[in-house]
Order: sequence, then C-alpha cells, then structure tokens
Amino acid sequence: MPSDTVRVVYTKYDGSAHRDYPARRFDSDELGVWVGVTRGTESVYHGRQSVEQIPFVLLIPHHTWWTGMFNPQPRTSEVYCDITTPARWEGDTVHIIDLDLDVVRRRSTGVVELRDEDEFEEHRTQFGYPDDLVREARAAADELLVALGDGREPFATKYQQYLQQVAD
Repeated sequence: MPSDTVRVVYTKYDGSAHRDYPARRFDSDELGVWVGVTRGTESVYHGRQSVEQIPFVLLIPHHTWWTGMFNPQPRTSEVYCDITTPARWEGDTVHIIDLDLDVVRRRSTGVVELRDEDEFEEHRTQFGYPDDLVREARAAADELLVALGDGREPFATKYQQYLQQVAD
C-alpha cells in the first residue's frame, strides 16, 4: 500500500536540482497519479530552499512526456504543463527530468501558449539532448497545445476535485 506522501523530485537533464517537494497522494487512475501541495510546504526551487506560497495539484501521468500542474487563483496560469521525461518511481519518490518547454493555459483568457523554447534550444546544445528526446519533447508540446484548448480531460474539470482539497 503506497503511503499518503510522495516526494516529487525534478532535475534538469544534466542532473542538477530543479524542484523537490513532498506532496499528498490523492488518487491513481487511468490518467496518472494525482498529488497535492498545500501553502506553506517546504520545498526546493532551482536548488534553493523555498516555501510554497500558493497550493497546487500535480498530475504525474503514467507514461507520457509531461506533468500537469493545476493552480487556483491568484496564479495567472490555470494549467501549467512541464515537458518532461516519463516519470520514474522508486517507492514513494518520483523522479522527473524537466526538459524546459512548458505549455500553459492562462486563467483570464484561456489562451494556450508554448513557453521557454529558447531555454530548450540552449540546453539541447549544452546538455546534448539526443534526437529521440527532442522528438518526444516536441511531440508532447504539440499534443498539449491542442489538449489544453479543446476541453478534454484531464484539463477540463477532473483536477478541480483535488484542487479543492489543497486550496485554503
């Protein structure tokens, strides 16, 4: 039986620290593992100690090249998807490699945008991303650019039941 707490560890492709935080496991379904982070959770952000100021829900899909963060107000991004390698689980710790590209849906307008292409290209050269990784990352971004805008789950309403459990 898995514990109620999951440790979420994001690194960059070169192994450097990116994000690291504990999260509460809510559910596991056909979409992936749903976890939540409350305000005040101690975390590491870009290798530095931090405290989460705004709660969020994270969907860690079973076999896809992205993770989905679902945010309450006042965050301007309702949905923020990091393009990543597929999650690798070791017990109650999940390891994820952040590949720089992000697909975001803005709360006020519903506009879906691709972010950090410049960082992706810089790290592609610096870290030597293999061609197959580049193809998978770009394909995931292309898929999300459509999925965040067309009303399909998990980006429509499913996340709201979990977000209510972490929001103040």
